[in-house]
Amino acid sequence: MPERESASPQHDPDARLGDLFENLPDPTRQIPTVDTTPPAPGSRRAAREAAQTSAPASAPAPLNPAEQDVPAPRSATPPVPAQNTPAASAAEEPAVPAPAPAAPVSAQAETPAVAPSAEETAQRPKSGGLEDLFHGDHDEPAAPTKKKRRTGCLVALIIVLALLGGLAAGGVWVMNTYGDKINDAMGWGEPKDWDPGMATGEATVTIREGDTGKPVSRALFEAGVTKTADVFYDYLVKENVAVTFYPGVYKLQKKMTAADALAALKNPDSKLQNTVAVPEGGTLTTIVPIIADSLGFSEEEVQAAVADPAAYGVGAQNLEGWLFPAVYTFDPGATPTDIVARMVDRTRESLTKAGVPDADAERILTIASIIQREGRTDDFPKVSRVIQNRLDIDMKLQMDSTAQYGYGSLHEGVVSSSAEALADPNPWNTYVNTGLPVTPIASPSDAAIDAAMHPADGPWLYFVTVNLATGETVFSETYEQHQQAIKQWDAWCKANPDGGCSK
Repeated sequence: MPERESASPQHDPDARLGDLFENLPDPTRQIPTVDTTPPAPGSRRAAREAAQTSAPASAPAPLNPAEQDVPAPRSATPPVPAQNTPAASAAEEPAVPAPAPAAPVSAQAETPAVAPSAEETAQRPKSGGLEDLFHGDHDEPAAPTKKKRRTGCLVALIIVLALLGGLAAGGVWVMNTYGDKINDAMGWGEPKDWDPGMATGEATVTIREGDTGKPVSRALFEAGVTKTADVFYDYLVKENVAVTFYPGVYKLQKKMTAADALAALKNPDSKLQNTVAVPEGGTLTTIVPIIADSLGFSEEEVQAAVADPAAYGVGAQNLEGWLFPAVYTFDPGATPTDIVARMVDRTRESLTKAGVPDADAERILTIASIIQREGRTDDFPKVSRVIQNRLDIDMKLQMDSTAQYGYGSLHEGVVSSSAEALADPNPWNTYVNTGLPVTPIASPSDAAIDAAMHPADGPWLYFVTVNLATGETVFSETYEQHQQAIKQWDAWCKANPDGGCSK
């Protein structure tokens, strides 16, 4: 701060400002003159003139008035003259003649100032120096910075997202675990029954001796009559229906409601007389009782009819794989032998259609039976290629269906084989023996026989079904790829403990 400002006298706040303006001299117009008086030795003026004399030709940049040694430029309002006090005289430098006051800037400058009243003076806020302006204490608290606001908003946003993420993850887990039960309780999800009026086409359903609601419900679903496997049984329980099911083959329609399916089964006209339906992938163990129940024979009579393969021109140790899966209708006087002969003839028709030589019939039927038990229809040609590729390099087939057939567990309703079945040294177990089983292991369809004769092109040596609900199957060329597919299978089985992977 300039020295002259610091040495200014302090005015009595109680003094009347009007006295100050009354004592001001009348302004006079003066002509500026040049001061030619030499400066006093040792004064600031002498030092400035000496510095200007020795300075280079290029003038330095002007300094800030606060940094110069001379007082800042005057304002348009005349300054208040300092009181002639001893303190003021002692602080000042030797007097330098001051220039005359400049001419008024406007007519307003010539108008004498009106002193404010005492009330206006009291209402004006007190102001300090520059230090008070920039560094003084303020009563109002400082506003928070933008950075702090942004940080707080970001933290709040992260917390909200974390909460939402946790709720979403929990909801996904609940729906994956209890989704079906929740949908059933709330009435959400896909309906289990077909809508009325959707029935179309034809379907045959075989009911065996002693069948109750559960197996009949499953048979209706597998025949395409009902929409889900349990809807018919659930309907019987819900409506408290007591019904006796009589063995035989029944002609119904596809996409029937549970109520309509029950009415059709009760209708005597729906039952086909002397009709039997042999299922795809069935074995002698399951087909013989079906024939007996459907046509009114004893199991011993039918078993005797299939005991001698040579009677039907089959050069094999038994008729496994030779009873073709289809729906048959016989005359009332047909015997068990007539019935078996008709089924064997139907198998030969399929072999001939696929171009199978008579001498190769047993081998093709054996391959086709494995294909029928191992894959879904769309994958039959690829499964056939895996079997052929392994046979070509004398690699064990290692098909679970063969191990289960030889051990007697093929119809237990599970896919995975037990350790005992895999290790049993029977002639059908391809985990123990190299090459094909000694006989077919089931009755193959037309599609399976054709695939056995015409495998797809490909390098695959492995395959595994990774989803029993959809039948999705992964085929692999290397063992490492196959292990990755098995991990998918394991994950599906863990997520679906009742899906049929194992007991």
